[in-house]
Order: sequence, then structure tokens, then C-alpha cells
Amino acid sequence: MTCYTLSPAIRAAKDAGTPVVALESTIITHGMPYPQNLETARLVEQTVRDNGAEPATIAVMDGTLHIGLTDAQLEQLAQAKGVAKLSRADMAVCMAQGGTGATTVAATMIAAQLAGIEVFATGGIGGVHKGAEDSFDISADLAELSQTAVTVVAAGAKAILDLPKTMEVLETNGVPVIAVGQDELPAFWSRASGIKAPLRLDSAGEIARAHRMRATLGLPGGQLIANPIPAAHEIPADTLAPIIAEATRDADTHGITGKGVTPYLLQRIYELTEGRSLDANIQLVLNNARLAAAIASELGALPRN
Repeated sequence: MTCYTLSPAIRAAKDAGTPVVALESTIITHGMPYPQNLETARLVEQTVRDNGAEPATIAVMDGTLHIGLTDAQLEQLAQAKGVAKLSRADMAVCMAQGGTGATTVAATMIAAQLAGIEVFATGGIGGVHKGAEDSFDISADLAELSQTAVTVVAAGAKAILDLPKTMEVLETNGVPVIAVGQDELPAFWSRASGIKAPLRLDSAGEIARAHRMRATLGLPGGQLIANPIPAAHEIPADTLAPIIAEATRDADTHGITGKGVTPYLLQRIYELTEGRSLDANIQLVLNNARLAAAIASELGALPRN
């Protein structure tokens, strides 16, 4: 039994051998208000197309896992209320109950692998939250990267997280973390994190070959490609640090926990930066979409194992 459906555009792309790039849907449902969320989703999809690949935005709608959305479905999702935020733990239950849910990094990776899509572009991955030594709040994205063979292009882990601990968990789980074109890991809105990158590659072709080599070696899991935000759009880390600290204190004061932490912090940082953080977020996603399309094209030219 097939547990997903391909959109007409994705089915046609697969039949034609066109590269495909997976896209998550939480950025639409939990990232920004309508209609800006719809405009951004369309812009990201068009960026993938402009760079030679077909975008597959992934979501669960009325119990069906959709690999690729039509424009009408994209608009429907952008205006939907009460959409679940799906990860590995709750994806199957949402589908079994006929629900609607947006896919996080982990859920999108699962869906992409099911559909044979090797590359996924997102903004930033989840990770180890600050204070995790007490809360044990660690994103399922990290475990997913260790077991699901998808190359994930992100601007690093979200800067609201404990980045050193996030890196430790990724290292422990054998996830290759590869900075693009620089020796330091980016930190989402910022090009610099102060953390040396364990690995560096400078081209889409190198990243594609590394992806194939993992399969040849029989290694489980994917690759995290840490692609720095373009310099013209970054917010320097020293500018952000006090803002993130204030937003984190506010979350603690209001008792925000679990899945509510990330959206709360992103909204609060948006307010404190007077919208600058969202503008940067959109630009880094577009930048990741361009690189992901290039990697998918390079993978298409390499033999599968």
C-alpha cells in the first residue's frame, strides 16, 4: 500500500528524470502570517525551478501525505487553522486520524526518503535547546539526520539553540556537518557562530559525491549542509545575542515549553528586531533552495548505488 501521493508536477518530474528538491511546510503554517506565508512559499518554489529542479513541498492534508502541492493546495494550507506540527512521533497518528499537519525537518526527511527524493532545503534545523540539561528538550531533527539518508541544506541550526551542545549530539550520532565555502559554522541569521566546522566543501558537485559515497559505504543517515546566509542579508551574531537572551527570558517567564518554544522565540525575535529577522529568514531559505537545486542536479548526473 502506498502511503503518499505525488503531485502531477512531481510525478512528471520523476518520469522525465528532472531533479527534485523537498521543502518543508511548517514555514508556511507556523512561520509567518497569511498572505506573506503563501508569497514566501511560492517564491521558494520558484527559486528551486529557476535553478533547474522541481520543488516538492510536503504536507499531510486530510490524512494524505502529499509529496508536492498544487498551487491551490498551497493556498489552502497557507490559510488553514489548527494545523498540527508533525515530527516522527506524531506523523502516522495524524494521517491515521485524517488530520492536516505541516512537516518539520524530521517529518520532511521521512517523506522525502519514501518518495526517493535525496535533497531537502530548509531554513534551519532544530537542535538542543538551552537548558536541555534540565529539560531534555532536544529536537527529533538530530536523530533523523543520523538515520534517514537525505542531504539537508540549512543555514545551520537555529541560533536560538545551544549550538555547541547541538554539535556534540550530531557528532555523537555520526552526522556529517559540512560548512559550505567557509571554515566556521554559520548560525542561521548570522554567517559566523564562533564554532569551527568539522567539515568543509565548496561546491554542489562535492556535496553530491559525498552523498553518494555514504550510500556506497552503507552508512545510515544523511548530511547536514551548513550554508551561510548571504553577507548582504545577515544579522551579526553579536547584534543578535542580547535579543535572543531577552526572548529566551520572556519564554521562561511565560512558561513556554515543548513544541511551543521555537515559534514563540522566533516571533519574539521578529518583534525585537522590527521584522529584520524574518527578512533574513526568507533570504537564507532562498539561498538554501538555490544550493539544494544545484546538489540535486549534480546527483542526477551520478549513478545510484
